[in-house]
Amino acid sequence: MIIPKIDNLNEKVVVLTGGAGVLGETFAYALARANAKVAILDLNFERALQIEKEINKLGYKSKAIECNVLDKNSLERAKKILLQEFGSVDILINGAGGNHPNGTTTQEFYKKTEETEGLKTFFDLDAKGIEFVFNLNFLGTLLPIQVFAAEMLENGGSILNISSMNAFTPLTKIPAYSAAKAAVSNFTQWLAVHFSKVNIRVNAIAPGFFITKQNEQLLLDENKNFTARAKQIINQTPMGRFGDSEELIGAVLFLINEDAASFINGVVLPIDGGFSSYSGV
Repeated sequence: MIIPKIDNLNEKVVVLTGGAGVLGETFAYALARANAKVAILDLNFERALQIEKEINKLGYKSKAIECNVLDKNSLERAKKILLQEFGSVDILINGAGGNHPNGTTTQEFYKKTEETEGLKTFFDLDAKGIEFVFNLNFLGTLLPIQVFAAEMLENGGSILNISSMNAFTPLTKIPAYSAAKAAVSNFTQWLAVHFSKVNIRVNAIAPGFFITKQNEQLLLDENKNFTARAKQIINQTPMGRFGDSEELIGAVLFLINEDAASFINGVVLPIDGGFSSYSGV
């Protein structure tokens, strides 16, 4: 019996979209320390380049590449640079995603009232805002797979998508984001079946609540104290706290590892401190 090690990727080439974000940066360092060659793809090229320099200074291998996950030409250019640098693609992690205020309501519940000034109800949701959120999360997952999975057809590989606990239990106020992440979960399962005959596994993680640049204003006030929304989340999380981005690393390394997870396919793994399991009573 051989006990698989998830902390050694044996110089596998990993494409990481959204690699300059809070979670993406955490993944980039972890992947590099696990002996992977990491391509850090992000629109924020300046930050991606900083991460590349820091990783390479530590003696690991990474390459920052400017890329728009919603532009197939940009993705193709990124792939060309990647192949010139590392020669192949073994793993794709779709870390790009996010929300937008125009796809968000002001209140949790719709109420009949004459005082609607300053409120954004369901009927005020902006189609462009919803389209932005859906495109970033769903198309921003689909298009990179179309481009980079083509390089996995010969030797197989692993794809990891980033869903959300919103896909299991939609949160109030953010209908566009919840729907988009539900689409990512469904697509993960569909693609796992579709690619099953060419030895490409497709899985996803579904993070619960982690404080990032995108949600910081929603969860922390100007004094960095928890907002009412944050306290509500904590009260509904059995472990009683927000997650730390590093607490996602084990699941990421496990699911992309061919030795440890070779028969795991089409799984969406919640990492949420028990939030999606708690009924509130």
